[in-house]
Amino acid sequence: MTLKKGKLFGIGVGPGDYELLTIKALNVLENVPVICSPRSSPEKESIALSIIRPILKKRENREIKSTSEKINNDFKNEESCNKLIYDEETNIKGNKENLKVLEPVFPMTEDIRMLEKHWDEASELISGHLNKGIDVAFITLGDPSIYSTFSYVQKRLEKNFKIEMIPGINSFTACASSIGKPLVEKDEILMIIPKINENIGNLLKEGNNFVLMKTSRNTEELENIINEQNVEKEITSVQNCTMKNEKIIDGFPKNKPYLTTTILKLKK
Repeated sequence: MTLKKGKLFGIGVGPGDYELLTIKALNVLENVPVICSPRSSPEKESIALSIIRPILKKRENREIKSTSEKINNDFKNEESCNKLIYDEETNIKGNKENLKVLEPVFPMTEDIRMLEKHWDEASELISGHLNKGIDVAFITLGDPSIYSTFSYVQKRLEKNFKIEMIPGINSFTACASSIGKPLVEKDEILMIIPKINENIGNLLKEGNNFVLMKTSRNTEELENIINEQNVEKEITSVQNCTMKNEKIIDGFPKNKPYLTTTILKLKK
């Protein structure tokens, strides 16, 4: 009999606020045996993992409670007292085995060979569990379909395993909510720009509203190009959107942490 393969979930955990997780994401994360949360380096914790910490804590407490209740019930049998003292120690120490967290490294580099090596390793790690019939949830900031690390393992595993994507609130819609203004109205065009290149001048001519992802990578030259646009403009940047240290800035910020998004509106 062939063992049924596990299912891979690509789950968007939103921009940062735990309360913005969807109910469907919560239902999966509260029960899935394995959670995969890549980190940018061995020294840094995954932001996505930090968002779901309350779920991990809840599951840990649930396992400890379940173990304790079993021990209390078994202690009614006096003949097994010595064995149960041993079991209590090993079970409590091992309660986290019911939830395994994988943290492969996806380095912040432009070296495509190095990136592909890490993506291959992560995919192999995940497939090892899926082949055993164990479901895996791959968590990612925002939404798994928008510039997500999930796409790299998805392409490598989709031919051999069943995959389900669970959408999450993305950064730029969350930023618009924090600012308190719509992204687009009527028939306006919205452009999402992940990285600035020589085409930025032409793009600015074609659209009305722009989301500049990862503003920390913007150069002074880019800011000058935008400021030189001879139209009425509105520039707002949001740092650490929906988090406790969220900051809303008019224009481009001087200090640009990694989680900075800029919304640009050109009124033509």
